[in-house]
Amino acid sequence: MPGLVDVHTHFMPERVLRKVWAYFDGLGPLTGGIEWPITYREKEAERAALLRAFGVRAFTAMLYPHKPGMARWLNGWAAGFARRTPDCLHTSTFFPEPGAAAYVREALEHGTRVFKAHVQVGGYDPADEALDACWGLLAEAGTPVVVHCGSGPAPGRHTGPGPMARVLARHPRLRLIVAHLGMPEYEDFLDLAERYAEVRLDTTMAFTGFSERMAPFPRRALPRLAALGDRVLLGTDFPNIPYPYAHQLDALAELALGDDWLRAVCHDNAARLFGLPDTPEPPA
Repeated sequence: MPGLVDVHTHFMPERVLRKVWAYFDGLGPLTGGIEWPITYREKEAERAALLRAFGVRAFTAMLYPHKPGMARWLNGWAAGFARRTPDCLHTSTFFPEPGAAAYVREALEHGTRVFKAHVQVGGYDPADEALDACWGLLAEAGTPVVVHCGSGPAPGRHTGPGPMARVLARHPRLRLIVAHLGMPEYEDFLDLAERYAEVRLDTTMAFTGFSERMAPFPRRALPRLAALGDRVLLGTDFPNIPYPYAHQLDALAELALGDDWLRAVCHDNAARLFGLPDTPEPPA
């Protein structure tokens, strides 16, 4: 295997990331009041170097706004990060606000390869008409969007499968990547993946000891996950995880769904989706 492709890693402006860490440290309501010690608090360059040392050949900069007027600024920062970090898949985001479609179009024109939306933190309905043009642009461009739309670790006003199902009904070609396998509504999001050919799921935190205590994946659904083996992608939530990076990989291997499934999830599916070369060049 040429390496790992991790579609769910977080890089964002340092002062924003520090606030995210402070929120986790404070056991805020969006974490369900669960103790969540961040394992990797290194500086930006050191975190990227750690991923490479783990064997990750491509990763993302999942970032997200929680209020209007923030997304365009985050997108500008992410463009700079992608320029100085060639193994990062250029990531952008959006928020339901006037002008959202314009800056989504601008990000696409500047080479964004993946978007991130966080329904829980943003507190918005993804089916809001203010976002309809954004979803349409992404569907037309074929650009994937990783969406935290499940109700874990704590439910929000617009989490769960219903709102994203309404988005997909309008935009069935949308390349949606459901974060965390849709935790805890795993089977409902498997339904969406089985219904729409472009819906994928990422493994972020799923099957780890931490998540299994909080929201165990139903073992009766494992055959369905195995059957979707070409549309399941490795995600980890690095660096915001309360355990070592390798634990996510061990948890997937312990499912015993076969080497072909594991290779596809950890590398091949995302490499194909993002058009990565078979033999990666070392980062500059």
